[in-house]
Amino acid sequence: MKFSQLLCPTLKDSPREAEIVSHQLMLRAGLSQKVASGLYSYLPMGLRVIKKIEAIVREELDAANCQEVALPLITPASLWQESGRWAKYGPELLRFKDRHDNEFCYGPTFEEAITDMFRQSVQSYKALPVTLYQIQNKFRDEIRPRFGLMRSREFIMKDAYSFHLTEDCLDITYKAMEAAYHRIFKRCGLDAVCVQADSGAIGGDVSAEFMIRADTGEDEVLICQGCQLTANKEVIEKTNHCPKCNSTEFKSVRGIEVGHIFKLGTLYSSALKASVLSDLGKPTIVQMGCYGIGVSRTMAAAIEQHHDEKGIKWPIAIAPYTVTIIVTNMRDEAMVETGLALYETLKHQKIDVILDDRSVSAGVKFKDAELIGFPIQLVIGKQFSETGTIEYKERDTQDTINVSKDAIVGHLKTKLETSN
Repeated sequence: MKFSQLLCPTLKDSPREAEIVSHQLMLRAGLSQKVASGLYSYLPMGLRVIKKIEAIVREELDAANCQEVALPLITPASLWQESGRWAKYGPELLRFKDRHDNEFCYGPTFEEAITDMFRQSVQSYKALPVTLYQIQNKFRDEIRPRFGLMRSREFIMKDAYSFHLTEDCLDITYKAMEAAYHRIFKRCGLDAVCVQADSGAIGGDVSAEFMIRADTGEDEVLICQGCQLTANKEVIEKTNHCPKCNSTEFKSVRGIEVGHIFKLGTLYSSALKASVLSDLGKPTIVQMGCYGIGVSRTMAAAIEQHHDEKGIKWPIAIAPYTVTIIVTNMRDEAMVETGLALYETLKHQKIDVILDDRSVSAGVKFKDAELIGFPIQLVIGKQFSETGTIEYKERDTQDTINVSKDAIVGHLKTKLETSN
């Protein structure tokens, strides 16, 4: 991509409405735009980050034998009435009627819909276990949307659901999904911790949250000073002591919830009569698990964890573009030709690269590169004119070296190979 052709309206100052760093920087860096309270559009740069997170999620879930499906965004009230949640969920559930006076809701979560898919499709224990997932927009009518994508009304989420004949089988998948989540967040370049959690509106007896460590996190995480058990504050408040070693000494840290896994048991399968025939030919209600990742929230959390006073510092795996080539003087023919040739070479090498070919000052280009947070900057400027070298700069560390024009591609590829 050439910057001169890119839709990326950067802002010098933070909008007044933006209270936290991720909200400020997503608006300033041209990643998202507000449409209404709690509703945001993703611009090209923001959507590229989302797609990279989604790709990592898909690769890890597919490797764990999960299967992707797509459910309607709209769910009939009848399914929620079967589960009992139509009356219980509260005003966060956006309800409406169609022209035939039939009641529906815009799905905030899809336990009912996926259980209905399962009960229509699976009759025998031989098809178990099975784990189904989707990545799509969800909607919760938050009473007070705030913090941009951190607490928006519409958001992008991965939700997965597993079905099992026995609790032991559910436990195996639950642990496998926990391991997959650790891999997902590590590949995204994020420092995440798994903590014991309260199941909330989803239900079930066992659940765990994945928290991104960040000083601006809304959630308080407590670490037991006796056994190092990590739990959401809500869990500890119920007993006032560590559920593992009974200690009452805890260290408090802040975190942002980006994932939540649940053992649902038969909570939904029993209500919706989702059963299979066992090996003895007996109808058996299936055990269920539920596993969610907030994809758009993960993008915001990554910014909270990776930024400085200049802007975003994207981990390489989820950056909108890995490399930006900055030509400081578009009137210098040699610089322009070198920048374009390097750009074409990197594209041929399948490296995500953007060429800043705008007719603006070098200062503007440098500020935008720092604000948007491209991991690597290749600067064709003063050093090139004087010595024929290209300045190689890493956004995260601000480390800078000069590399010859002929060696720059090899140097860059070595860096990217060691970062994977």
